[in-house]
Amino acid sequence: ALAVFTVALGLVLYFTPVMSARSVIITGIGAVTREQVLDAAQVRLGTPLLQIDTDGVADRVAAIRRVASARVQRQYPSALRITILERVPVVVKDFPDGPHLFDRDGVDFATAPPPPALPYLDVDNPGPTDPATKAALAVLLALRPEIAAQVGRIAAPSVASITLTLTDGRTVIWGTNDRTEEKADKLAALLTQPGHVYDVSSPDLPTVK
Repeated sequence: ALAVFTVALGLVLYFTPVMSARSVIITGIGAVTREQVLDAAQVRLGTPLLQIDTDGVADRVAAIRRVASARVQRQYPSALRITILERVPVVVKDFPDGPHLFDRDGVDFATAPPPPALPYLDVDNPGPTDPATKAALAVLLALRPEIAAQVGRIAAPSVASITLTLTDGRTVIWGTNDRTEEKADKLAALLTQPGHVYDVSSPDLPTVK
């Protein structure tokens, strides 16, 4: 009797609107609009919650250019919750069609005016699989927040020749992205000294000129 009841209850919930999606709750949006999420989700209100492919909805929402990840949950008795994580710009690079914003993984996710003080990325082929892009971003993300805020441009013509240009015109010769954490610590101390060129390419012997 219990098994029959369980099966019957499952059929009722799956095929009838007793527990259907009457609303869609979206959290985590900022630059992405609710309309963009709903258009991508393609959820028809009134659909029984058990019939909604939550993984499929999540994949469609995550395909939005500004979305890093999406999670979709059934919220009984009558709602579907979509939680998104937006991409955050960490660098910008100019292209013929305008400035492109890149996140911490090197993903080009928007063509738009950059936020104030966002550093420019100077690499030949920016992207999540480009070694120079990954090296430059690893350096930028390793810097202390107060130092990162001073970076106006980060250049990586190769993974072995990374340089930073600060907003006040000072230059940091970084070299490779080996021993990045150690170099970041040395640079924080070095920048307290007057100079124009700060060389931490050899963290055992940092110099100021």
